[in-house]
Amino acid sequence: MNDETPIPAVAVIGGGPAGLIAAERLSRDGIAVTVYDRMPTPGRKLLMAGRGGLNLTHSEPLEAFLGRYGAARPFLAPAIEAFPPAALRDWAEGLGQPTFVGSSGRVFPEAMKAAPLLRAWLARLRGQGVEFRQRTDWLGWDGSGRLLFRDAGGAEEAVDPAATVLALGGASWPRLGSTGAWVDILSRKGIAVAPLRPANCGFEVGWSEVFKQRFQGRPLKNLALTFDGRTVRGEAMVTAYGIEGGAIYALSSALRERIAAQGHAVLHIDLCPDRAADDIRQRLAKPRGKRSQSDFLRRALGLPPIAINLMREAVGPSLPREPAALAALVRAVPIELTAPAPLARAISSAGGIALAELDDTFMLKRLPGVFAAGEMLDWEAPTGGYLLQGSFATGVAAARGALAWLGR
Repeated sequence: MNDETPIPAVAVIGGGPAGLIAAERLSRDGIAVTVYDRMPTPGRKLLMAGRGGLNLTHSEPLEAFLGRYGAARPFLAPAIEAFPPAALRDWAEGLGQPTFVGSSGRVFPEAMKAAPLLRAWLARLRGQGVEFRQRTDWLGWDGSGRLLFRDAGGAEEAVDPAATVLALGGASWPRLGSTGAWVDILSRKGIAVAPLRPANCGFEVGWSEVFKQRFQGRPLKNLALTFDGRTVRGEAMVTAYGIEGGAIYALSSALRERIAAQGHAVLHIDLCPDRAADDIRQRLAKPRGKRSQSDFLRRALGLPPIAINLMREAVGPSLPREPAALAALVRAVPIELTAPAPLARAISSAGGIALAELDDTFMLKRLPGVFAAGEMLDWEAPTGGYLLQGSFATGVAAARGALAWLGR
């Protein structure tokens, strides 16, 4: 331990969106804040999320928005209502990054990428006096109850802040910093932690070698996916291990739980969701002539080779010849999913600190003065801006709780 190191009023552990927004709110109120992070630079996962366009939040009405958080809604609603999508958009604009609403209702910075926003944000934080300690692992607490850290050189340091905000993320994309190592640390303190599981993930499918080699990396477009009575429109991608994509992610929670309970889940894919069932049957009832079945399906319904071969993967090389049966297959191709993709490949993670362990200020009841926020809490949401909105809102809520704890 280095006795010359100044002791921060608040230690924020984790340099992702939840930790950085907590640091911003605390430092804005004059609190000395040090952000500790194991990565060389802050916001690594935010940058990754922004590669295809940084989806900050969603523009749908708040009542529908809150419904996206499922069982965690009662706990998260006050935090999101206090820092709603409109507030997140105003915050981004305050950093010189105005936003727009895409055709799907998703909200993006006009620059689309995360890098300009992150640069402006870090400049603001440093301007407010926030100190950053990168390449620093949190080890838990020492025997005196002080936070214990280890730097890249192996030197350990103990600090005793007036309050702590934990924002270490889940365990998806661990190479970007979220390893889930905190689970054992908190479990040893008696904190209940639900097992971390993949969320917004792809799923394994036992494709034939021929199908896998021919179609991996190819998209399936304009689909309707149905599972357990819920239908989602969108696209999917065939992969070497199975299937992934936005429409899959939207159903991933229910699919994951069914696989956990029964060992598999059957997803039904409508290859022609914009055609009426009668229209499909009538088109397939026309004489095929000398055309192959694949050519017939392509001409009659506009099905690409990947869709026709997906049908064969489901029922075998011989597709139904009777028009009604073939039409029924086109509208509901059964695909058996056998396992979720590994957590390290998931967009986000489910599980985490049980919400019952937190009070309404986001403080851990068993650890007074220690607050938690972001993906390390036991909530999950689909892609579409809900993940980042939840992380930002809980980070703001944890900062507000720490300010109250400090008498501010």
